[in-house]
Amino acid sequence: MYQTIAKLQQQAKQYLNTELKDTLSHAKVSVQLCILALLFALFASAVILLFRLLLEWFDTFLQNQSVNFTDLIDDWRVLLPLFGSFLIWGVAKLGSKRYQRMGIAYVIHRMKLHYGKIPLQSAPGQFFQALFALATHFSVGREGPAIHLGAVSASMLAEKFKLPDNSVRIMCASGIAAGIAAIFNAPLAAVIFVFEVVLREYKIHYFFPVMLSAICGALTSQVVFGNVHEFEQIGAEVIPLSQYPLLAIFGVVLGSIAAFFNKSLLKLTAMGQRWPLFQRLLLAGAVTTLVGLILPQAIGSGELAIAEAINDHPSILLLVAILIGKVIATIAAIGLGIPGGLIGPLYGIGALIGTILALVCAIWFPSIAPYVGLYTIIGMTGMMGVCLSAPLAALVALIELTNNASIILPSMFVVIPAFLISHQGFKTKSIFFKQLEMMGLGYKVPPVNLGLQKVGVRHLMDKRFVIVADNDQLLLEVLKRAEGRSVLVRNANDAVDMLQLELQATDNASTLTRHPVSGVPDTVTLNEVYLILSQQRCGEVYVYQESKNNIVGVINWATLQKEIRSGQV
Repeated sequence: MYQTIAKLQQQAKQYLNTELKDTLSHAKVSVQLCILALLFALFASAVILLFRLLLEWFDTFLQNQSVNFTDLIDDWRVLLPLFGSFLIWGVAKLGSKRYQRMGIAYVIHRMKLHYGKIPLQSAPGQFFQALFALATHFSVGREGPAIHLGAVSASMLAEKFKLPDNSVRIMCASGIAAGIAAIFNAPLAAVIFVFEVVLREYKIHYFFPVMLSAICGALTSQVVFGNVHEFEQIGAEVIPLSQYPLLAIFGVVLGSIAAFFNKSLLKLTAMGQRWPLFQRLLLAGAVTTLVGLILPQAIGSGELAIAEAINDHPSILLLVAILIGKVIATIAAIGLGIPGGLIGPLYGIGALIGTILALVCAIWFPSIAPYVGLYTIIGMTGMMGVCLSAPLAALVALIELTNNASIILPSMFVVIPAFLISHQGFKTKSIFFKQLEMMGLGYKVPPVNLGLQKVGVRHLMDKRFVIVADNDQLLLEVLKRAEGRSVLVRNANDAVDMLQLELQATDNASTLTRHPVSGVPDTVTLNEVYLILSQQRCGEVYVYQESKNNIVGVINWATLQKEIRSGQV
């Protein structure tokens, strides 16, 4: 029996080390890739659900649902943002400065340049800092920690199983999709967000693992919290075509406000880079506390602002005041480094803008009054789509969160002019990529390198090779009998040389030559091979598994060039 178990273990190890890695190295859809993505998504979803449960416990413990806005100044909870600042700073001081970077912009950087490999040491800081930020009413969203924690969970498992780097990126994207779906119960929006914002490209072999992971995240969320559509209570009627000219004007106004918001946020972010962390956090806490004293509906992720916007008889002046407070609180929190996302606050700001514009227009055009709820939703869609440069993800997210497909056409009609006026008229760019530029983190990858990153070395390596000891008397004979196979020699310094026969121009005689070759692990992609060989535009590299003594293949420049020209990368 013990022999049978040992044999099975040996076979499983052999499969993981060879056949599975060979399959995952290909840039194509496979059952193995989908199964791994699903398993990793379960783990990522569990982490996000734990985060949500702890956040709900904090809300219950602090009795946040029972806040009385008419008498808030006498409530100790008005000082929660200041307490939160100290808690966030304390968590940051406990961790290493090397792992203080976090958030969506950082995840995009790691996805582009490091295959989604995010240091595990950054996860505790992101988990607890974001938890304290949300629990103490900072104007930040839940998707920031969901994306970071989902990415860390999946990439950590992928590295633990020593998967090829090209599949690590897919697992990381899948973990992000699972995290977003688990936090919002919006699986399709999670898929589109990953492709539109994080990956910024579409490949079919990415689609199925990411989609399965989003389904997993949504189902686990529904099992624990129920099938809840967060904004289903916002009523949206089908708007008549006669009101579409007003929608176009709405789009121009919305785009202008979104551009102002982006530029203000990025300006404060640039200023805050020069300030010590404690000062930035304390200032963010003070601003949020001050806003909460005057306009408590303006603090928090965005739910309070949305609730005020969809009241039966909202006051326009009060909504304008809340809008100003919400913009100030959000810019202060995100710009000064409070960990969290932007989507929640953008929903709150967009809902207020949509409601205000609808109510103002209804003064002159009473026929708009029945459609105020639709303007509210369109405002949410436009703010997210324009500020994050993700119009499609914003549209699909609101369809899922409202469970109402009637918003599709009017939302598209508004988002297009809003996006154009913001990005072309005001030269606005995605907040995430501007943040990366400010932090000095790269995200641009040349097309050739990007294509090579999608294929593992095990896909292209030649497994037909010979390794011999360093013996000058036998080397020529071995090379003659190699029958076209590569011949590697391990020299006295434990380095590896490649043997070649070179024809002399003078007497047409053949001379045995040898030159050193570099080695790469079998988990890397063809991009690492390209970076080594492109310097001389010739030569070879050997591929090893786990140890440099265990060589499993060889790749030469000619084979790599043929792969590039084939159009497969």
